[in-house]
This record gives sequence, C-alpha cells and structure tokens, in this order.
Amino acid sequence: MGTVTLGVSIAVPEPYGSLIQERRAGFGDPAAHSIPTHVTLLPPTEVDASALPAIEAHLATVAAAGRPFPMRLSGTGTFRPLSPVVYIQVVEGTSACAWLQQRVRDASGPLVRDLQFPYHPHVTVAHGIAEEAMDRAYEELSEYAAEWSCASFALYQQGTDGVWRKLHEYAFGGGGETTSLPSQSTPADRPSVHP
Repeated sequence: MGTVTLGVSIAVPEPYGSLIQERRAGFGDPAAHSIPTHVTLLPPTEVDASALPAIEAHLATVAAAGRPFPMRLSGTGTFRPLSPVVYIQVVEGTSACAWLQQRVRDASGPLVRDLQFPYHPHVTVAHGIAEEAMDRAYEELSEYAAEWSCASFALYQQGTDGVWRKLHEYAFGGGGETTSLPSQSTPADRPSVHP
C-alpha cells in the first residue's frame, strides 16, 4: 500500500483560519494555501498506509479522554535563528495542547516519534521566506488576538500536490466525528479576499 504523510492538529476556526491564511499568503509564504491554519499536535509523519485504521482508532481514544477547553491566541513570536518561523502565540490552552500531543505520540500507540524541537503550541504565519517578510509578519500581527472553545482535533494527510487535507475530525469526550469546524478551501474554490 505504500506510505502516507500524516499530521494531527487543532484547526483554527472561521473566521480566524481563513484570515490568518490570507495574511500568510500576503507575506509571500508559498505554503499558505496548502496548509489549513492550525496548532500542531503531531508534525508531518510518514507511516505505512496499512496503519491508518489503527491510527484512527488511537486518535478516537485520545479524543474520548479529552474535554473542550478555551484556546486564545495573542501576539507574535519567532523560532529564529533556530528555525525560520514567525508565529502567533497560543496564550491559553497550551497545557491542554501539550497533554493532547503527548497522548497522540504515546509509546503504546501507532504514532510514536521524537520531536526535532521541544513541543511549543503555536500558529505559523511565515515559514522559510525572506527575512524582511518574516519581520513584517512579526510586526503586523503583533497585536493579533482570537479566542474560541476548542472541542476537537483532526487527522490530515498531505497529498502528492503538497496540499494538506482533513481525513477525520475527532470530538472530545467520545462524541465521534464532528463537523463543527468547516474545512478551509483552497484558492481555486474560494473567492478572492480583498482588503
């Protein structure tokens, strides 16, 4: 069956998700429309496609043990010079995100992996672009703020075209799959947003 590249994340809901995605594109980040706006729980991970049913069952178990929690974003941060990333900070919900990502990567489950850097929940707004554009993202979003009640996370797969698509969304508390967060569309399906 081959391998697939998966990721697990908390989607940033509308209207915030699309607005952040548009800002990311405006800073010149070519990946902006390939990656729905999110907080990572499991970074891109290559797995055998035959493991998908076990992975989905594992994630359902993780979600069943979770409970909705408040998420709040405020201001910007950066991982430079270690990594060329500017992000919006998660200022509430960090401990819940840390708890979830640990369980997603639990040694008894099918998604065991080490992280390249210590886990730090965030929403990327610029990655690997010109320093001037990174500086602009850092400054222009420095007073950005958003909040919502996080009630789920989702499993995504990266296509051969580089676009990340949602496979399943998992509601906390064992509610099964949820549709509370609409999928973000790609530029081809979405009308242009003008300032």
